[in-house]
Amino acid sequence: MTRRIVPCLALLALLPPIRAQQIEIKMATLAPESSPWYDVLARMGERWKAISGGKVKLTIFAGGVLGDEPDMVNKLRIRQVQAVALSGAGMSTIEPGVGALQIPMMFDSYDELDYVRDRMAPTLEKMIEARGYLVLNWGDAGWVQFFTKTPVNRLDDLRKLKLFTWAGGNDELELWKTNRFKPVPLAATDILMGLKTGLIDAVPTTPLYALWNQIFGLAGYMSDVKWAPLVGATVVSKAAWEKIPAAERDQMMQEARARGLEMRNSIRGMGDSAIRTMTQGQAGKRSAKLVVVHADDAALADWRKQTEAAYPSIRGPIVPANLFDQARQLRDEYRAKSSGGRK
Repeated sequence: MTRRIVPCLALLALLPPIRAQQIEIKMATLAPESSPWYDVLARMGERWKAISGGKVKLTIFAGGVLGDEPDMVNKLRIRQVQAVALSGAGMSTIEPGVGALQIPMMFDSYDELDYVRDRMAPTLEKMIEARGYLVLNWGDAGWVQFFTKTPVNRLDDLRKLKLFTWAGGNDELELWKTNRFKPVPLAATDILMGLKTGLIDAVPTTPLYALWNQIFGLAGYMSDVKWAPLVGATVVSKAAWEKIPAAERDQMMQEARARGLEMRNSIRGMGDSAIRTMTQGQAGKRSAKLVVVHADDAALADWRKQTEAAYPSIRGPIVPANLFDQARQLRDEYRAKSSGGRK
């Protein structure tokens, strides 16, 4: 018996060590490779690799190469990708309740947004988990403002223009139409072509995204009205996540949360910087300069009045009524606590 075992052991010693199976998490995002969003996700992937001893590999498909956000969500559902980094528009296709964090003209400051989101996040995360996904982190991409080919001071000016809206959002499309706007549903990846061909004249987006994608070169006016914060999140398939050993998952989740806070804080400062860059022109480039259209108190009051008049059409059909009410109640609670908290 011993004579048989010893040669076998010697033979095993000559075999190469068995490597642990690598887990690849494919992630899709609209964020371009040259953007701060991508950089943070890439750093998170490097940390995941270190934490797991090389067993977990994050592969990022950036810049919309896998399609618009609804396309990415579909690929997540059929398991072609295991994770996505989405704006609130894409997140709302996973869980409509996320829309409570970006109701038009609901928030005046990041402080208000943070107060509301911090208190609503546990509920939203449970709702998202019930759909088979886990939130790795929350973030935002700045304030949505209207970039247009002609100056827009009041909402009536915007009604004259062909307005980009996300394809697939039928409730939102009908809401725009009901309020006498001219919405044109397109994929986000078609915005530049739409502006070039005259298919659209106006794009609601954040200054940082307008700079990175050079939207302002084709839509050279920006209203300074802060329409809504563009929130976002990074989510992963629960089934894919649970393939990772529990101890490593905990560390990786902590890393993801830390990178989310890093991204949120850095991007907020970049928004103001992006506006300065666009209005002053980019160094060394002969590019068009952005013109900021200022809404005075009367114009701003009109924006607010007309927008709030549409809340009954948003509460319920677009944002679940209980979450709409909770967001508004928390916002009012914050304002009652801190009259000087707005930015």
